[in-house]
Amino acid sequence: MATLSSAQILEATVNMGVSKASQNLISRIANTVLAGMYIAIGGFLAIRVGLVLPWESWGAVGKLIFGAVFPLGLMLVVLCGADLFTGSCMTLTTAKLRGQISVGQSFLAGSAAWVGNFVGALFVAYVIAFSSGLIFESAGGTLPWAKSIVNLTNAKCSLNWMSAFIRGVGCNWLVCLAVFAAAASTEVIGKVVALWFPTMAFVALGMEHCIANMFFIPLGIFTGTDARYLALVNAGEAKALAVGWSDFFINNLVPVTLGNIVGGAVLVGILYLLANHKDK
Repeated sequence: MATLSSAQILEATVNMGVSKASQNLISRIANTVLAGMYIAIGGFLAIRVGLVLPWESWGAVGKLIFGAVFPLGLMLVVLCGADLFTGSCMTLTTAKLRGQISVGQSFLAGSAAWVGNFVGALFVAYVIAFSSGLIFESAGGTLPWAKSIVNLTNAKCSLNWMSAFIRGVGCNWLVCLAVFAAAASTEVIGKVVALWFPTMAFVALGMEHCIANMFFIPLGIFTGTDARYLALVNAGEAKALAVGWSDFFINNLVPVTLGNIVGGAVLVGILYLLANHKDK
């Protein structure tokens, strides 16, 4: 199995950044929306197979199962091709610092990725998970997936600002390392293995990914304000949704996004530029 050196991988990330910054409008919209949808699909799969497990009694096993399936989203992004904001934090940084793109191009491409990813994640949350009724599927009338996503939403939005920020740093450090490592292989199986371990690790460790949260938390808000769930709350069989849209943006999305930028741009992009620096 052929692999690239660290310096060659770095050049590949620079080329990725240049490619993302030079997309036309239609390509940019399609690629960014697709990435948000792919991450959301991985998140929904994780909810269905891992979130309803009793983490209090199962301990790390429940989190491991949740994390084991979530990487599907990043695999689809890398293997099928899409523009994910968190990966762009690394690739646009390396391209800018190598002088291949301007600050304006970097900001525009990164901002477009964030917005497009949000649109894609919201689509899956509202149409695929909520409107389809899948999140409300019942096991003995208990709505286990609905209760689990509301509890997850409450927990994510109850983090203090600094905790959310630091968890965002750690998350995108691992996500961008996954993308960086995947670029080392020229074969699909090598890319899959490289993507899976770091992505599984950030999820199982409880770190925060802004694009994943664009799916998880809106889905929790949609679910927690629905009459089917409120009936369960009124019967004393589920916890009420304790947060709203402002809590999502202020307490979670802003600090996590900033943390993701630092984790990808600094801990991977800049450090690998320094690691491969050659004095002239």
